[in-house]
Amino acid sequence: MKQNISELICTRLSHDIIGNIGAVANAVELLEEGDADFMDDIKSILKTSSNVLSARMKFFRLAFGLNNANLKKQDILQEAARGYLATIGSRNHPISLAWNDIPEAYTRLALLGVMSIADILVRGGTISVRPYQQGIAVTHNEDAQISAEKVTVLKNVINSGNIEDNAQLAPIAYLVSLVRESGIKFYLVSQAGLGFVFE
Repeated sequence: MKQNISELICTRLSHDIIGNIGAVANAVELLEEGDADFMDDIKSILKTSSNVLSARMKFFRLAFGLNNANLKKQDILQEAARGYLATIGSRNHPISLAWNDIPEAYTRLALLGVMSIADILVRGGTISVRPYQQGIAVTHNEDAQISAEKVTVLKNVINSGNIEDNAQLAPIAYLVSLVRESGIKFYLVSQAGLGFVFE
């Protein structure tokens, strides 16, 4: 099971960065050709792609990497989560984050919850991370437009533990695995959408 989750995570992260790596490679090819007419386009491609890659890798390092001191720093966690969400939202439909300081024991779960909820949002929205009773809650705004199909798939993983070979399910699969190992209580709080409480 752990090996399968590792494979899913590797595949998902590779998928999430490969497009921008390809864009950087294309920009470098244009640079090598030396056509000054494309210089503005090249600069734009390099700037956008490098910003996306940097934001995603910072987030992935915290969400999936080994424990490090930054998991204790709320400002760094918030910055990483906001930076990641900015790379998947659009200008017209951004995904915003409302993050209130939470206990350190829940920070990685919060990041994985943010990533899982972001996966179901269709036209932007707000993801909230906040203390809740003895733990935390990670939810989206009630009026957010979501993919009902994706919600069903994610809830099936949570309820059955069946992750098959779908790399898009890596965040929720890893989240469920961490919860089971830690003994933290975990339940859903939204009928129509996707919201988590960890206690």
